[in-house]
Amino acid sequence: MNIIVCIKQVPDTRDVHMDPVTGTLIRDHMRAILNPFDKYAIETALQIKEQIGGHVTVLSMGPPAAKHSIEDALAMGVDNAILLSDPAFAGSDTLATSYILSQGIRTHGQYDLIICGKQALDGDTAQVGPGIASFLDIAQVTMVSHINQITRTSLRLTRLMDNEETRIDVSFPAVITVLKDIYLPRYPSFIGKHRAKQIPIKCWTQTDINCDAKQIGLNGSPTWVDQIFSPQVKRVSQPVIADNTSIQKAAILIVQTIEEMQ
Repeated sequence: MNIIVCIKQVPDTRDVHMDPVTGTLIRDHMRAILNPFDKYAIETALQIKEQIGGHVTVLSMGPPAAKHSIEDALAMGVDNAILLSDPAFAGSDTLATSYILSQGIRTHGQYDLIICGKQALDGDTAQVGPGIASFLDIAQVTMVSHINQITRTSLRLTRLMDNEETRIDVSFPAVITVLKDIYLPRYPSFIGKHRAKQIPIKCWTQTDINCDAKQIGLNGSPTWVDQIFSPQVKRVSQPVIADNTSIQKAAILIVQTIEEMQ
């Protein structure tokens, strides 16, 4: 059983600062962390491995500093890791990122199951998992909340969307994206952290994974971020409305709010 978990290093949302002039993130000294949703994907892979055996690889795309998040995954018990890092990847949107990751998976070779977190904390698009499945032309199941049955050839899953549960059987190879309630991620042990330092992280570039230059970076990205800004909070004090019924007071407040928004 060969499992690949796609992970991402993201900015710590508790430590985000914006440049008021350019409207861009101030990345100097910004703390980066392993995407919290990806921890559930890692734990899912480890649970499957513990039940039926197998090998777990983490795959990430990012700058060299992303090795720190990869080490966190290795400390949890992952077997080995690959970092896709190249200046040519800079500016990739979710489509280009999905393509790059899929090429990394092809280069890695045999795989049965690819697991992703529901979404990345910095983008919240939930598009990369399905994008990988599309480029690899394999089955996908998103928003997985529970694994009901595991075999060496398939999974029986519970998918949760809009508070509705659906039972799905999926055969390998396949991509699944998991919700945070699927398993509680384990804490890395001291031994696990020491072990992580001993495992070499493979670093692959555009050439190593045979990427088409037209499908990566800004050239391969049909979408881009025009501006990033922090919304200004407008505090408006509402007058006390006396001598009216509750319905009348509510109507007056609604009208005042609409007028202030216009």
